[in-house]
Amino acid sequence: MTDASPVKLDRRGAVAVLTIDRADRRNALSRDALLAFGRLGRELVDDPEVRAIVITGAGDKAFCAGADLKERQGMSPDDVRRQVGLYRTELGVLARSPKPVIAAINGVAFGGGLELALICDLRVAAPHAELALPETSLGIIPGAGGTQRLPRVVGEARAKEMILLGRKLAAAEALAWGLVNRVSPEGTPVVDDAIAWIEPIASGAPIAQAAALRAIEDGYDVPLDLGLEIERVHYDETLRSEDRLEALRAFAEKRKPVYRGR
Repeated sequence: MTDASPVKLDRRGAVAVLTIDRADRRNALSRDALLAFGRLGRELVDDPEVRAIVITGAGDKAFCAGADLKERQGMSPDDVRRQVGLYRTELGVLARSPKPVIAAINGVAFGGGLELALICDLRVAAPHAELALPETSLGIIPGAGGTQRLPRVVGEARAKEMILLGRKLAAAEALAWGLVNRVSPEGTPVVDDAIAWIEPIASGAPIAQAAALRAIEDGYDVPLDLGLEIERVHYDETLRSEDRLEALRAFAEKRKPVYRGR
């Protein structure tokens, strides 16, 4: 990517950090930003050196304020439909990532910004972060997965409250609702805190992590008996890995295992 890219890539060891670099637009998601996420996401998913992906926004005011409404002015309904389609195709790369994806929410996450956070497996929020899906106040509904992913995270009743009332949650309340997994300590940059927190992922067994993600996602909304069969299939994947044997050797030798993703 060039310096002009709306999404910057920074590698911190085994963790890749993707930063929406549009602070002047509160890191709103433009067409170019969506396409950049798709390109970088495909690159990182295929990179064996990357164990986890962190998504954040530039500055300390906004993770992502949602769609770039200035760009949308003058768009026809068909143009908007195509733009919304990019959320599914380009951000879908990260939503389906076999590597854990973590949102480091450094400020407001509104509309498409919260939907971006919802595609992530884990969410860490700065103490001053705010989260909301205000689309119904703009005459539309969340169109990038908000009506589907939010209820799966916080439950149907709370999702309806957020969407129908345009309710904003502060970080502490989002933590209590289960919308975020962690609130960073005051004064600690949220990206640094997120990277330190996910160290077990960065140094862990990637085959097992990918299998666990698939087992959870594939079995989430199916009858228990089918879910247990799905779990068995993904468990079998780990039995064939060199990483499993390395874990056994490391245990016997009383040392930390070194996983290679094989």
